[in-house]
Amino acid sequence: MSRPFLTAEWRNLFLATYAVPPALLQPHLPAGLDLDTRDGNAFVSLVAFQFVNTRVLGVSWPGFRHFPELNLRFYVRHGGDRGVVFIREIVSERLVAWMARTIYNEPYYVAPLTCQCQDDDAGRMMEYRLTWAGRQQVLRVSGVKPAYLPGQDSDEHFFKEHHWGYGRTRRGQALRYEVAHPPWEVFPVQSYHIKMSWASVYGPEWAFLNKATPMSTVFAVGSAIAVYPKGTLLSHSR
Repeated sequence: MSRPFLTAEWRNLFLATYAVPPALLQPHLPAGLDLDTRDGNAFVSLVAFQFVNTRVLGVSWPGFRHFPELNLRFYVRHGGDRGVVFIREIVSERLVAWMARTIYNEPYYVAPLTCQCQDDDAGRMMEYRLTWAGRQQVLRVSGVKPAYLPGQDSDEHFFKEHHWGYGRTRRGQALRYEVAHPPWEVFPVQSYHIKMSWASVYGPEWAFLNKATPMSTVFAVGSAIAVYPKGTLLSHSR
């Protein structure tokens, strides 16, 4: 492995996953990749989490070490490698978004985004608030302690454990980068609340999710992570 481009901790990840028509994802699918389906279904996940102790090429940037992110992603395969493609990623820090767009051509957007944690011996609660077009979007999850490590055949494992991120270069070539981290433990989800104006935040084609119920919710503890530099893929390779 080369030197990591980015190191950080990803903490308190809330994943709300929905079954969606595969045709909805095709415009976002880089060449040479296949949708990673489960029981014949394709999925998107709304993911909120915290960046902690962030460093770029080993350098800690004051004011940009700790911040939340909200993203919408779906699941793909390149041969035997499973990974994710991002439809939209939102942070409140302009420099973070600029770097991700410039270096990885990632679909980052900037908007006010905050998080709050309540933690005690019995459980943990995370709340993420996004202000988009003047309206509050809220994701809240409560989990019960202790955390545990789900089995490899579980829905939790399928949606949380991915070590490849895929995207497109500005020339349209498929690219990928590696994200290294140990398997994540999860808190059993006690309750959750999602207030999301899907059409406003992600586009009118996603409005049907306003009335949808997630088929899976995961509250992962998280860990230290390392992101390794990008590489391009041949569009015809599988």
